[in-house]
Amino acid sequence: MAQYKVNRRQFIKASAAAGAAIAFPALAQAQSNYPSRPIRLICPWPAGGSTDVVMRAFGDSFSKQIGGTVIIENKPGAGGILGAGELANAQPDGYTLSQLPLGIFRLPHMQKVSFDPMKDLTYIACLTGYTFGMVVRSDSPIKNIKDFVDYAKANPEALSYGSTGTGTTPHLVVEQFAKRAGIKLLHVPFKGNADGMQALLGGHVMAHSDATGWASAVEAGRARLLVTYGSKRTKRWPNVPTLLELGYQTVSDSPFGIGGPKGMDPALVKRLQDAFKKTLEDPVVIATLEKFDQPIIYMDSAAYTKFAQTTFKEEKDMIESMGLAKKA
Repeated sequence: MAQYKVNRRQFIKASAAAGAAIAFPALAQAQSNYPSRPIRLICPWPAGGSTDVVMRAFGDSFSKQIGGTVIIENKPGAGGILGAGELANAQPDGYTLSQLPLGIFRLPHMQKVSFDPMKDLTYIACLTGYTFGMVVRSDSPIKNIKDFVDYAKANPEALSYGSTGTGTTPHLVVEQFAKRAGIKLLHVPFKGNADGMQALLGGHVMAHSDATGWASAVEAGRARLLVTYGSKRTKRWPNVPTLLELGYQTVSDSPFGIGGPKGMDPALVKRLQDAFKKTLEDPVVIATLEKFDQPIIYMDSAAYTKFAQTTFKEEKDMIESMGLAKKA
């Protein structure tokens, strides 16, 4: 009987070794042939919006760096988390990637989602971040944030503003500001920048809170930028104040990057990380980021993973402090 156990253990070890010998060359061959088919790069925002434009610039440059075809696939809605949901169900072969906005660390604390940002994703590289701000139409009687606050105080819950969705940074920053200003606003969520700006310019909402997809309208004189939300004034609009300097103690700098499914081969992750890093040297990518006043915020996979872990906890604390945490 003892002899049988020894032989059985030896048989299991030999079988495992044989399986590995077969699997590893197949895996190595798959990696060496990568990419052998088109790569899906998900943009979880509508086509035509600022993030879509930026992601298409990244996608074009990345395709040259990686030596394959990259297809941008728009999956708007749900506050920008549908890309992460796709990754949770995808194979870890590098053919499904997605933009990862900051909301993926926040919304799981507010509602039920189809993924766990700490278990279901591979953080490949952080690339840039948004500049957020509040705009009104150029013919609006609201000229500055003081006018905004005065109107809201005189007309509680009548001042309507759009955002890129409930629980997104453009929504929650304004709610933080409103709480500190002692005002109540009417929030109107949209799927992304493109439809939100259409609603503003069409007169369906009085203001719009978003990333710099409003930039072209501001530059064309169709919209007025009241305030930005960063820790300091922007390079492009140096005369526009921040919420912080106006005394509302509200700041949002919002980095984002690229992620894949869990369980990706480290060698493949490094290859993708390095390819995306090279896109930040591409003149077309640089010009696109400058167009939307987005700074380069690069983190490699290790640093981005650490950032994700820290941010997930910070967002939980913030959501709980605002009384927005989901019910157990």
